[in-house]
Amino acid sequence: MSTRWTYAFIDRPVARFAQACDFWTTVTGTRLSEFRGERREFVTLLPENADACVKLQAVSSGPGGAHLDFPVDDVREFARSAEELGARVVADQGTLVVLRSPAGQLFCAEPWRGQSGRPPVIHGSRLDQVCLDVPPSLHEAEVAFWTALLPDWDSVAGSLPEFHVLKPPPGLPVRILLQRLGEERPVAAHLDLACADIGATRAEHERLGAEFVARHRNWTVLRDPAGGLYCLTGRDPETGGLPSGS
Repeated sequence: MSTRWTYAFIDRPVARFAQACDFWTTVTGTRLSEFRGERREFVTLLPENADACVKLQAVSSGPGGAHLDFPVDDVREFARSAEELGARVVADQGTLVVLRSPAGQLFCAEPWRGQSGRPPVIHGSRLDQVCLDVPPSLHEAEVAFWTALLPDWDSVAGSLPEFHVLKPPPGLPVRILLQRLGEERPVAAHLDLACADIGATRAEHERLGAEFVARHRNWTVLRDPAGGLYCLTGRDPETGGLPSGS
């Protein structure tokens, strides 16, 4: 089963959804589509002269987070494969199936509609990764699940022992990082941006309302104006890889 495209979904609380829309359209150089859904809770971030790969969802409870959508040729086959590997169907809407991974991470399968044009790097950065923060007891099984579900992706060890990377085929815009947490808590997900200059990107994001949370060797943690955590990483925005020697 091949994935044809990938979407990073930014989930933010209803009360702060407008702030999330303003912030993420600005930092990704996009504009909003028409709002969709019964409560107008879905919107796509539209780039110029490329296909969208980021969407926003207003959530009615909890702090939000992130999840992945996979456009595929055969939604039913993809969902069936995921179930056989240990996922659980949460909602089946016919052309859209919502599932949970064995560790509990939400993801969706939807029909591929010909998307192929990856958005460009904007202001020296690119939103290109969803990081799954997985408790240590479930990390190995979660890596095995995603590796088996996405057989055409490269599944490789990350730069640190707690990281594992799933790199999509060339041209797909969003990859997956699985991070083994240092404590037992529910799985969660956040966004990562690849940045040519973390300091410059951080300064711009803070000007737009983001707040500094923590700094590590190759990444900086920020909180967006809607309260969601995300990371600026020192990876090449074009390739997604770390500089040599990092």
